Amino acid sequence: MKKILLIAMMFIGFGLPASSASKPKVDHVHPLNWWAGMKNSTLQILLHGKGIAAESISLADGQGVTLKETVRPENPNYVILYVDTKGAPAQTFKIKVGKTSIPYELKTRQALNRKTYDASDVVYLLMPDRFANGNPQNDDIKGMKEQGCDPAVPLARHGGDIAGMEQHLDYLAELGITAIWPTPTLVNDMPLESYHGYAITNYYETDPRFGSNEEYRHFIDAAHGKGIKVIQDIVFNHCGRENFLFTDMPQSDWFNFGGKYVQTSYKTGAVGDVHASDYNRQRTVDGWFVQAMPDLNQRNRLVLDYLVQASIWWVEWAGIDGIRQDTYPYNDFDGMVEWCNRMELEYPGINIVGEAWINNNVGVAYWQKDSKLAAPRNSQLRTVMDFPLMGLLNYVVDQETDEWDYGYAKLYDYISQDVVYADVNHLLTFLDNHDTDRFQKNPEMAKDTTRYKQALTLLLTLRGIPQLYYGDEIGMAANKSKGDGALRENFPGGWPGDANNAFTREGRNPLQTWYFDFTKNLLQWRKTSPAVHFGKLTHFCIQKGVYAYARILDGRVVTVFVNGTNKPTTIDLTPYAEVLPKNEATDILTHRNVRLANELTMEARDVLVLDFSL
Repeated sequence: MKKILLIAMMFIGFGLPASSASKPKVDHVHPLNWWAGMKNSTLQILLHGKGIAAESISLADGQGVTLKETVRPENPNYVILYVDTKGAPAQTFKIKVGKTSIPYELKTRQALNRKTYDASDVVYLLMPDRFANGNPQNDDIKGMKEQGCDPAVPLARHGGDIAGMEQHLDYLAELGITAIWPTPTLVNDMPLESYHGYAITNYYETDPRFGSNEEYRHFIDAAHGKGIKVIQDIVFNHCGRENFLFTDMPQSDWFNFGGKYVQTSYKTGAVGDVHASDYNRQRTVDGWFVQAMPDLNQRNRLVLDYLVQASIWWVEWAGIDGIRQDTYPYNDFDGMVEWCNRMELEYPGINIVGEAWINNNVGVAYWQKDSKLAAPRNSQLRTVMDFPLMGLLNYVVDQETDEWDYGYAKLYDYISQDVVYADVNHLLTFLDNHDTDRFQKNPEMAKDTTRYKQALTLLLTLRGIPQLYYGDEIGMAANKSKGDGALRENFPGGWPGDANNAFTREGRNPLQTWYFDFTKNLLQWRKTSPAVHFGKLTHFCIQKGVYAYARILDGRVVTVFVNGTNKPTTIDLTPYAEVLPKNEATDILTHRNVRLANELTMEARDVLVLDFSL
């Protein structure tokens, strides 16, 4: 009889539902927390764990917190909650998943007095893995899919990290940098080439080979203490295929093409093309960059809410000052409009720059907020990347300028078309970045310092928000013929045992010293010149190979002359009277006083930056 009862009890036990037999395990709760007093009071909470959709779901012990909607996607391993926090105070309430009780905190929002980045800043783009290794203990993390760390292998991890960035904030402050843009620091738990950061596998976790979430926040606080802003690089278009959202997909339309790999055409012009076919437009936007990066579907409101909240979470939690959004035209246009609007709602005035890699000004201008070219559509994206200017600055410095077609005549023509842009002060301008040839394409070219002298002067004194790529300031050289790893070489001095330490004056060789000193001189002066930040740009047609322009604001005048020829030239100053308020001025590059009479003689490839306010 006892044996029969025991067998009966076993059958009864096995027949019980999971919720009664055991506590369900919830593996992910995103966001990790939230804040009371957000302008948008609706909070999406994504829960992920085996079979949790079969459980009862409720909230408990909350004050003013109500469950508006419970979404059970196709995959039974997910439950997505929409919670109303309107009027709710800071508190910790409970999310009940069957017998499992999950504490969830609404924190108090901090008073943030920070100023976002704008044309008064100079942005420094760096790759954390290649900048400096501040903590060798995190070079290799047990259990991650890519093991090992080898600075000698171009596409391997090299060990640079958040500690390395923080340890060299003084170097960046001395140089005159006012904002840092690190490539993504979120975890990329991918089996290959995880160093670059653009294949995110968890939107709420810093890659442990860079450091922890707390270390990232500490770095931002330290940067702020040096007067340096931090821009976070965010990726909405795609994630890494090892992201749990892909390996255990919530539903079939979480990713484009049902989670099946279809290559993008890369033809971003099709998005703004009034004649484009639906096929071409869809293939651009919905196609995947590469097979390792599934393409997220922002038309799915669950996906978009998840991504939007992730970006808000990092701004609020870490105190970042602005955002750079990767591969902007490949995202859903309307979804990105909603994202920009929701960021603006929570953080009025926050600056977001979108990567629209298009090599003509009309195509780039289409993506900027209030562009007449996109009307009646409006991207709401304040800042776009000026790829056409980058191409020109790399090209015209090597040409002999004439008055019509060559050298700086081409730059004059381009700037004269700025009418296509809704706001020229919100163009991110640059000479190179982590995806392009370096401005100095090889060591021989780097020895010609005149190229850099002219190009950097133009970059820092024309309109827009200038961005440098790490190593520009010491003449680092590389081109794509040797692969992306060459473009992303280690900064010398960032690794123990480096023979050349360019972070210190004593460690720089003579050529590096020239580059650093020239860059520092211009950057430190630029910080003091509001005319260069926001002043009206007036430029002049080419005269005898010389391009001249001025920045004018509230009576302050900075006038620039660039000789685009390989010979000395003398120009008549009569045409420039409106931007020469005095008969003498200080040349910022040489710190000498320049007297201005009827004519100006310039040496071959000479540059003058005349500040009339000094």
